[in-house]
Amino acid sequence: MEYTKLGRTDLNISQIGLGTMTWGWQNTQAQGFEQMDYALAQGVNFFDTAEIYAIPPSPERYGATETIIGNWFKDRGNRENVILASKIAGPGMPWLRDGDNQINRRTVLAAVEGSLKRLQTDYIDLYQLHWPNRGSYHFGKIWGFNPEFDAQAEEANFLEVLTVLNELIQAGKIRHIGLSNETAWGINKWLQIAKDNNLPRIASIQNEYSLLCRHFEQDLSEIAMHEDVGLLAWSPLARGILSGKYLNGAKPEGARLTLETRPEHRVGPQVDAATQQYIEIARNHGLDPCQMALAFVNQQAFVSSTLIGATDMDYLKSNIDSITLKLNQDVLADIQSVRREYPVPF
Repeated sequence: MEYTKLGRTDLNISQIGLGTMTWGWQNTQAQGFEQMDYALAQGVNFFDTAEIYAIPPSPERYGATETIIGNWFKDRGNRENVILASKIAGPGMPWLRDGDNQINRRTVLAAVEGSLKRLQTDYIDLYQLHWPNRGSYHFGKIWGFNPEFDAQAEEANFLEVLTVLNELIQAGKIRHIGLSNETAWGINKWLQIAKDNNLPRIASIQNEYSLLCRHFEQDLSEIAMHEDVGLLAWSPLARGILSGKYLNGAKPEGARLTLETRPEHRVGPQVDAATQQYIEIARNHGLDPCQMALAFVNQQAFVSSTLIGATDMDYLKSNIDSITLKLNQDVLADIQSVRREYPVPF
């Protein structure tokens, strides 16, 4: 395994991170335990979860994944061997906190206490804001700049949230903080307000990034590099699409998109065409398509960790092994040619 520094913290996280959102729905607790045991034995020390997991979110599955991780910590007695990340959900789920779930002082305090209890731990190493109060362009949503946006009110909220997060850090309940599904304006404001008020600095940003989704490169990559706020790349296989298993409308039994209850924006003719070409590149170079896709993410300078997730142990092992693959210039040139043809397939 290879490791990288998380932002400007003293944490060295594995460049392959273990995503957990299938435990408690697609995977049982026993399977989650098996995945954690194997990943840790391979040097994967960074686990990422969230209060709303398992996915797709529902009142019945809320907190299930954190509960499984907490049971594993209790059973194995190895909490100190894991750098643990979790998240507070933002607005959008009327069943969560009675629908009043803007990220603010009250909800942060409630969410942290709930996560600590389920995780059976005294502290969370990295606590992230799952998405902004004002919305996000991730998750297939049509989202753009609103000229009537109240920036002053948003900045006041940022200050409120940073203040309560600082209190939680001082209390030892969380160690560092991060963003998720944020924009360039957002991350710069969080950094500025923290600096101006001597409050905790954002250590990372967790956004979607893969061969099929490269929005991060346009401007956020520059911020990540120069401000030491590395990317924790989620969905590096585009929900498994880059494996090719969904080509031509296929719906494999038990697969994530087969079970998903929400509309999926990542399907369509351009996605299929780009996916097929990436698979052909891998085969032409004697590579496994999934490992090639993960290796591409792994070797981006602005990526701190590539968050993998698998329901099957064979896939998990292959995904972790991608850390040993380094793509040469011929492979990268072929990838770039497909990117030019399909710059934004979804």
